[in-house]
Amino acid sequence: MEVIPKKGFKGLIENWQSDLIAAVSVSLIALPLSLGIALAAGAPAMSGIISAIIGGVVTTLYRGGHISVNGPAKGVIAVILLGIALMDDGTGQAFNYVLAAVVVSGAIQVLLGLLKLGRLADIFHSSVIHGILAAIGIIIFAKQIHVAMGTHSDSSSIIQNLIDAVVYLPQANPFVVIIALTGLVLLLFYSKITNRFFNILPAPMWVIALSIPFVYVFGFFDQHTLSFFGKAYEVGPNLLLDIPNNIMDSIMHPNFSKINTIEFWTTVISILIITSIESLAIAKAVDKIDPYKRKTDLNKDLTGIGLSTMAAGLIGGLPIIAVIIRSTVNIHNGAKTKWSNMYQGLLLLLFIVVLSPIMRQVPLCAFAILLVYTGFKLASPAVFKQIYNQGIEQLIFFVGTMVLTLYTNLLIGLLGGLLLAMVSHMLLAKVSIPQFFKMVYRSGSNLVMKPDGSYDIKVKGIANFLGILKIDKMVAQIPSGADVNIDLSETRLVGITYMDYIVDYLKMQKNTGGKVIIKGLDSHVSSSTHNRALKISLNRTVKKLSPRQTRLQNLANEKDYQYRNQVDWNTKYLKNFHFFEIRPIERKSNCLKGTLKDLDVSWEIADVTFSEGAAFTAETFNMTLMVLKLNKKIPVFTMEKEGVFEKIFDRVMAFSGYKDIDFEMYPGFSKKFLIMGNEESEIRSFFTDEIINFFENHQIYHIESNGEALVIFDKIKLARTDETMAFIDYGAALASVLDAMD
Repeated sequence: MEVIPKKGFKGLIENWQSDLIAAVSVSLIALPLSLGIALAAGAPAMSGIISAIIGGVVTTLYRGGHISVNGPAKGVIAVILLGIALMDDGTGQAFNYVLAAVVVSGAIQVLLGLLKLGRLADIFHSSVIHGILAAIGIIIFAKQIHVAMGTHSDSSSIIQNLIDAVVYLPQANPFVVIIALTGLVLLLFYSKITNRFFNILPAPMWVIALSIPFVYVFGFFDQHTLSFFGKAYEVGPNLLLDIPNNIMDSIMHPNFSKINTIEFWTTVISILIITSIESLAIAKAVDKIDPYKRKTDLNKDLTGIGLSTMAAGLIGGLPIIAVIIRSTVNIHNGAKTKWSNMYQGLLLLLFIVVLSPIMRQVPLCAFAILLVYTGFKLASPAVFKQIYNQGIEQLIFFVGTMVLTLYTNLLIGLLGGLLLAMVSHMLLAKVSIPQFFKMVYRSGSNLVMKPDGSYDIKVKGIANFLGILKIDKMVAQIPSGADVNIDLSETRLVGITYMDYIVDYLKMQKNTGGKVIIKGLDSHVSSSTHNRALKISLNRTVKKLSPRQTRLQNLANEKDYQYRNQVDWNTKYLKNFHFFEIRPIERKSNCLKGTLKDLDVSWEIADVTFSEGAAFTAETFNMTLMVLKLNKKIPVFTMEKEGVFEKIFDRVMAFSGYKDIDFEMYPGFSKKFLIMGNEESEIRSFFTDEIINFFENHQIYHIESNGEALVIFDKIKLARTDETMAFIDYGAALASVLDAMD
């Protein structure tokens, strides 16, 4: 077991080297993104840098997290744009009014944290939050696509901005578009570039760096016209980033004169809700990928972010948020303590002072394409598909919230989305309004401690987002490491947000040594096969097996295997395999088990659900895999078909020191397979002639060893019955070869 890094100044002294190295990579990503986020929000470019510096230095001194990175993020763009639009009175003070709203929202965050109300963020329906984020993505895209094209839309309507992007396409400045398209191509293909030179800098910095030569070629430093296919286009300094020579010249101060207006408080509440929800959700997401499995104190973190937001607003910065992309990079590059966040803030200060002459040579379209790419990912077709897979009702909540937000504002969109979800739950549960709220808040749900020290939670009535605080209060009474049974059999409706909460609790409790069982959902029906989808129990009819499950059950009966179609939350052993170290596993189901009796080897084939990506934009995948549990020790390694590491199989191995191991005597084998591992000599000894011959003459699977077992899978999809049988045959043949090696 890895030793958890020390806290406080002891941790600073013990881990300063690894934290500083990680901070370098994080700051190189934060520099262009912070400038771009500020520009997209309609704020001075340096306000983003100020926010990132404050987020690094001030937040670190008082925070509840261990390894997350703080600063401006995409979520602040829409709320700042909203505030500027609401409070623009023609005096040129709109951003100063917004800064005042930022300070007040930060103060309220501090108060909420001190009152230990950090869990309030959990009551917001997850599909509604995704709808808000998709709307933010569309807002970012609609605003920044014009900068990337060299066009301009005067409309205040986001929908009209999108329409104008199409209408004005023939008027796009080709010299601006060339730079933007170059950056877009780099962003799309950066993960596939294996040249080590390109891995020196992160993708955003390459977009910025490669844009500068175009500035010299096209002569952006002087106002003039360039001809393209006989048509003249204006280029000049107005297309370049404009930042002051002295960072002190960027300091701005809040103007509180609008504090008695509805526009001011609409801005405050919008900033408060969006930044709090995003920060707390990301804090929990970062905890899942923290290699030391530390937990964030959400209340303390909310207080720390509030203090930082106040400090940022007082000197011209944007609201502070926990940032998932930078936090992930921080972890991947070996950061161990909170001090890496401070280092990245100080490095940003150094970079902007040293690099400001260079940054003034960067075209605005280079920053814009970074935001266009980000905005598209927040509202891409994949996001719609992901929500639809959770149930048609979730797609309705998602789209309804998104559309309402686009046609009104973030606050109305959020409240309207929550109202839509609540009314839909009432209709689906088929109860009156008074009965609905009685079943949420006075349902008779209870917590019981059993004589053996375990706990039973009986949930009754309506279990949806409105009841999150109630179950949170119950689980707060359960000590870490205790076994817990959560019975949902007497619920009329179980919402996706409620399921999200109890599954997150399940994982947290398991990490402390406890065992959590969720039961009582066999008689519930759902519009989706997604395990967290909204579930309704209108009768006691037992759910029938699907055709695929029936075939698996028949296979088990025929071959004397064990088969269980229910969800099994015990997936902890899979985390020992490299592929799942940073890909959180939610559950497994349709488990088929057997034993190779002559070899004393057991196996299990199961459908596994895991997530890939970051926080709100994480995508869920389902696949079938086989675990071959050996009765001997073997080296730890990963074997994959050469060249397959695209999309899902990213090269996370590089961060752990893995390298490709070639077998010179078997060039065909080395060309066909990518073998990676740390203990090269042990791996070479393991791959005998017999083993190599076996792999060369059988189907190519992704195979990993954790030293005691092998995990085997083919594609990221659920296996057909014939493919399941092929798994069994393959595992039996491989086990026989391994047994013959003794």
